[in-house]
Amino acid sequence: MGAGGWGTALAVHLARVGHGACLWGRDASLVADMRVRQVNAVYLPDIRFPPRLEVTADMASALDGAEVVVMAVPSHGTRDIARAAAPFVDSDAIVVSATKGLEQHTLFRVSEILEQELGPSLRLAVVSGPSFASELARELPTAVSVASLDEAVLEVVQAGFRAPYFRLYGTNDIVGVEIGGALKNVIAIAAGLVEGLGLGHNALAGLITRGLAEISRLACAAGARRETLSGLTGLGDLVLTCTSGPSRNRRVGIELAHGRPLQDIIDGTRMVAEGVRTTRAALDLGARHGVELPIAAQVAELLAGRKDPRAALVELMVRPQRAEAG
Repeated sequence: MGAGGWGTALAVHLARVGHGACLWGRDASLVADMRVRQVNAVYLPDIRFPPRLEVTADMASALDGAEVVVMAVPSHGTRDIARAAAPFVDSDAIVVSATKGLEQHTLFRVSEILEQELGPSLRLAVVSGPSFASELARELPTAVSVASLDEAVLEVVQAGFRAPYFRLYGTNDIVGVEIGGALKNVIAIAAGLVEGLGLGHNALAGLITRGLAEISRLACAAGARRETLSGLTGLGDLVLTCTSGPSRNRRVGIELAHGRPLQDIIDGTRMVAEGVRTTRAALDLGARHGVELPIAAQVAELLAGRKDPRAALVELMVRPQRAEAG
C-alpha cells in the first residue's frame, strides 16, 4: 500500500523473493505508467519490476486475499488510507507498518493509527531502520528492526521478508522502534544545516550524538527501552539519515542553510521529508511527557521562519552545559 520509493522497493523485494505481490498506488496516472513501463519512473526509475509483481489503483483488488499488508504511505495519509482499506483487509491478515512519523495534533504513532482504523485485534508489526529504498531495490545489504508484540507475527515477517541482502532483527519494543524512526528525521534536518553552513565534522558528530540522547529521552518517557535506541532503528537510522546524500530530510536542512524558502524546497520534490511534519508533533509529545527537546525546538523555529540557520545552531551551542548523561 503506497507506490512511493519505499513502498515500491518493498513490493519489488517481496516479489523477487517469491511472493505473489501487488503494489497499490492512489495516483491512477502513475499506476498506469508503471503498468506500461514496468518501472516506477518517478521514484525508482532504474529498477525494473519482477514478473510476479502486479500494480493496481484498485484497493479492493489489491487487498483481496492478502495474507500480509504492508502500509508504506506518508504518515499524514495513513489514517485516511487505513480507513478506506479497512473493509478489504482480512481479519487474520498481518499488517506491517513501514511508515515513519507521528500524526500531527493527535501525536499518535503510526501503529496506533492502524489499530484505531483496522481494529484492536490487529496482527501488527513495524519495520524501521537504516534503509534507503534505492539500495534495497538494488539488493545492497540492508538490516532493519521489526517490532511486534506477537511472537508468531515476528516470525512470519522475518521469514517472509528475509533475503541474502535483507536482514530483520526482531524486538517487541514497538514504541522505541517507532519513535526512533520518526525523530531521526528531525535531527537530520539539523544535520543538513550543519553541512550547509560548512561547520565541519566535529559539529556534525556532536549533533548526531546529542540528537540520539534527545530521541532516547523522549522514547523512554513514552515507554520504550533505552537499548532499542542504540540499535538499528535509533543510532543506525540516525547516522544514515544525517550523513548520506539520498536523505531527504538532510537535504531540506542543506537547502535551508543556503537560504532557500521551505515552501520552495517542499514544492521542488515529490518525495516527502517526514521531518518537516514530525518536528512540531515531536515537541508537543515532549511537552506531554515533560521532556526537553532542544534540537527539535531550534528546527521548529527555523521551519517556521522565526530564526535563521546560523542563529538556530548558535542557540544550541550557548545552552548551559550539563552532564553528558542528561
